[in-house]
Amino acid sequence: MVKEFPQGFIFGGATAAYQAEGVTQSEGKGRVAWDTYLEENYWYTAEPASDFYHQYPIDLKLCEEFGINGIRISIAWSRIFPDGYGKVNKAGVEFYHRLFKECHKRHVEPFVTLHHFDTPEVLHKNGDFLNRENIDYFVDYATFCFKEFEEVNYWTTFNEIGPIGDGQYLVGKFPPGIKYDFEKLFQSHHNMMVAHAKAVAVFRKLGISGEIGIVHALPTKYPLNKDSAADVRASELEDIIHNKFILDATYLGEYSTKTLNGVNEILSINGGKLSITDEDLEILRFAKDQNDFLGINYYMSDWMTSHDGENHITHNSKGEKGASLYQLKGIGQREYNVDIPRTEWDWIIYPQGLVDQIKRIQVDYPNYNKIYITENGLGFKDHFDEKNKTVDDKERIDYIKAHLEAVLEAIDQGANVQGYFLWSLMDVFSWSNGYEKRYGLFYVDFATQLRYPKSSAYWFKKVIEQNRLD
Repeated sequence: MVKEFPQGFIFGGATAAYQAEGVTQSEGKGRVAWDTYLEENYWYTAEPASDFYHQYPIDLKLCEEFGINGIRISIAWSRIFPDGYGKVNKAGVEFYHRLFKECHKRHVEPFVTLHHFDTPEVLHKNGDFLNRENIDYFVDYATFCFKEFEEVNYWTTFNEIGPIGDGQYLVGKFPPGIKYDFEKLFQSHHNMMVAHAKAVAVFRKLGISGEIGIVHALPTKYPLNKDSAADVRASELEDIIHNKFILDATYLGEYSTKTLNGVNEILSINGGKLSITDEDLEILRFAKDQNDFLGINYYMSDWMTSHDGENHITHNSKGEKGASLYQLKGIGQREYNVDIPRTEWDWIIYPQGLVDQIKRIQVDYPNYNKIYITENGLGFKDHFDEKNKTVDDKERIDYIKAHLEAVLEAIDQGANVQGYFLWSLMDVFSWSNGYEKRYGLFYVDFATQLRYPKSSAYWFKKVIEQNRLD
């Protein structure tokens, strides 16, 4: 198998505005639904997170020193439009200009996402993307950014449409905290894909230089027993919920008969219906061949068995291994006690799942153009070595190495993979998991905001310098 990465390969680190910036409700920034949701439901907030709003020159200097030549950054929609539309916050616009200028100064290419879980609260309260008016507000916001930030060469419309619907309407771990509403889940998926397609159409109409794509989280699903028709069907239905539905919209411009049959089976058991208009399909079909790249976020795979009982999901937010439960009525149950390593958050570590997912893209969606692995990494309860001012995170090195080997295997099998972004560049706020779950190459002391390279940072630097895995 090939051991060298392609010339020009992006070795990146990933961040997101709400998870890293801090300054959540000052400098003219409008509130997002997470602000209220965290205040009402959790024991922490996203303030100051990693204080990237002020610390970005330090983080980008670290990128340059460690050879990292790409960074995923998201623009906070409510930092540009505090209410989601209308008046522009000049302080927010100027901040992102300064940030992108510093990226280029440090020879770090910014890959910029327009929406990373942070719809402005005004619009979120008004139905988020279940309200079709908000599709237009998103497109207006995207249009502003395309025109304003000419220094950006790589645009992503949405980060992880699948987990947004999952978190908001299935698991209930994202605001508004609704559980087991499959109608809202699929409608949110669909409407956000329409918003993506409309933004892509504007990008092409304006003749913007650079590239545009979308980032999907693609956890691979397997039947626990391949000889069990019920387990196989459970894995297929779970795949439709999390992968197939949004991939069809992205690259087919419609939903295959097999996908729609699965959606209808789920809705017939759990209630609800899906609204898809002819206009929706028209814009999806236009955009299906207009994506310059697909970003794949991959952390885990799942093994499924059938389940005919009631819906029951227990979200393991504190990293208590074995605390997770996931059962969906008429769909399936995730089996965690399989003979494969898993994290303290019960995420099953299976690099082959990334190879299999990329292979599926190649076969089912040959118009994918090219792939970036836009997130991959190990969430861990890091132990900081006070004496040596570092973290000896061998587990993270092993995780990254195994998944980089998976990337090389996929390339060897003909996939066009052009980059790998580790989640995360530095330690960040981790949504419903707070601050104990750390992913970064650089340890952040959240009290002092000092950065310390972990063992994984030095290991990653060596891989980048050699452009290969030994």
